[in-house]
Amino acid sequence: MNCFFDTIISNDIQELVSLKACGLIVEYNPFHNGHLYHIQQSKQLTKADCVIAVMSGSFLQRGEPAIIDKFHRTEAALKSGVDIMLELPYPYAVQSSDYFAKGAVFTLNEIGADSICFGSESGNIAFFEQAYSVLKDKEHLFRQTLKSQLNRGTAFPEASKMAYKQIGLTTDEMDLSKPNNILGFSYVKAILDHQLPMKALTIKRTKSNYHDQSITSSIASATSIRKELFENGNITNLLKKSMPYETSLQLQVYKEKSTTWHKWEHYFPLLHYRVMTMTLEELASIHDVEEGLEYRIKKTAKKISSFNEWLSEIKTKRYTWTRLQRIFVHILTNTTKEEIEEVRQHKTVPYLRLLGMTKAGQYYLNQRKKNLEVPLLTGITKDADPMLLLEERASNAYYSVLPPKTKNKLNRQEFFAPMIFPS
Repeated sequence: MNCFFDTIISNDIQELVSLKACGLIVEYNPFHNGHLYHIQQSKQLTKADCVIAVMSGSFLQRGEPAIIDKFHRTEAALKSGVDIMLELPYPYAVQSSDYFAKGAVFTLNEIGADSICFGSESGNIAFFEQAYSVLKDKEHLFRQTLKSQLNRGTAFPEASKMAYKQIGLTTDEMDLSKPNNILGFSYVKAILDHQLPMKALTIKRTKSNYHDQSITSSIASATSIRKELFENGNITNLLKKSMPYETSLQLQVYKEKSTTWHKWEHYFPLLHYRVMTMTLEELASIHDVEEGLEYRIKKTAKKISSFNEWLSEIKTKRYTWTRLQRIFVHILTNTTKEEIEEVRQHKTVPYLRLLGMTKAGQYYLNQRKKNLEVPLLTGITKDADPMLLLEERASNAYYSVLPPKTKNKLNRQEFFAPMIFPS
């Protein structure tokens, strides 16, 4: 079942044909009209036969739980234009932009994507390529400035921004303080650094900014959509205008099954319990807990009553909100420095995890499967790769806030065959 899933893909097509595949790097938290626009523009730009998305699973790059689980997000995406959905492994998903990009780009390279198309505030791939050339020419100065700023206690994102400015890289055309430009530049670096046979393309974000808090048009930020969902507790008419019907349906279906949409405060009791019962040595072994941060986490745990209050107490110039959220995800999943270090030794991803596909995606995989150099997995097994076992822990942590019967039922999805839908 796991490596080549011959039972779910027919073998009636023997001859290898040349199919173009465009790769997307996504979180779909949740899938909205901006994502639909991205898919449509990517197809038009690349003339691809198949759209392949690699998506974060239970927890996301900024250190947040996904509002609904990866399987319901997958279904919404497959019914809205994506042909193949792969899971970005947890050790890459909950990381800074460069490691996140590396895992996603390696995944798309292994599945045979000819191109990657990402949304950005810039909207011009030439600016990203020029920025890469500047960085390579002045890399010594960049690293020197970055190290100096970090030694002064500056947070990594701000230190990077200052180092980019020092080498003359950040311009009005290529603003590397913008979130999607930052991620896009990381994708371009991953492709060029590793000389991968993929073309990078970008489309300009339209109508909404990444951090916009309110819905003002049919294309809204995921941030504003989640805010509206949590404040109202149901799918309002305003929300229905900002997302495809399939997203509204999957949001509702998941809430009916689980009784909730996930957010950090749901995990506060479990997280607090873990910290209070861990030793300082155990806390210090968690990935990204550095420079005595374990003492600060322990000390503040004794006087807080909510997740937001906890982060506000710990946050410093050096430790941003996002970095702290990622640390708390790693505490929740008990992910250690040693485990992540092992992952970083890999020259590529050790497997591809298939979450779902359309008939068109099935056709593409049928053509590609004999050329794959890493296993294509359809579920978790007892002899799973250590990275996949980390995924299982993340999934267990994600569902832990649900009632026992619901939790067990949803968690069993990890062992099912991937979903297939008509194109």
